[in-house]
Amino acid sequence: MAAPDFAILNVQLPNKLSDLAGQVVYLDFWASWCKPCRQSFPWMNQMQQKYAAQGLQIIAINLDSESSLAKDFLDKVPAQIPIIYDPEGNIASEYQLIGMPSSYLIDKTGKIRFSHKGFFTRTEHLYEQELVLLLNE
Repeated sequence: MAAPDFAILNVQLPNKLSDLAGQVVYLDFWASWCKPCRQSFPWMNQMQQKYAAQGLQIIAINLDSESSLAKDFLDKVPAQIPIIYDPEGNIASEYQLIGMPSSYLIDKTGKIRFSHKGFFTRTEHLYEQELVLLLNE
């Protein structure tokens, strides 16, 4: 399934998702009230640092309606990955989000190859295997 394209408002990234073709993209939808999201950020920071040179781009999409809630979260759980704010849930709607956090792993051709609902530290190694699989294609 082709990943729904969307405009990106972040100076660290190109103007839209499709501009990242040729890279592996890990999209993570999160909110400040989500407890598993607190566990996913250190892992995402680590993966971005470890695989950036091989073409991985992790993007965290915040769904809080108030940006101050996201800021408070990020003060406690620092992000070393770009954050996109989607307070209206428009991007989340395109991806038909059903749980929080939700993540989508997009291959170099722009297709969603894996998706996860929730984040579990016991399966971090499986998430990483999926990243490596797509990076090596």
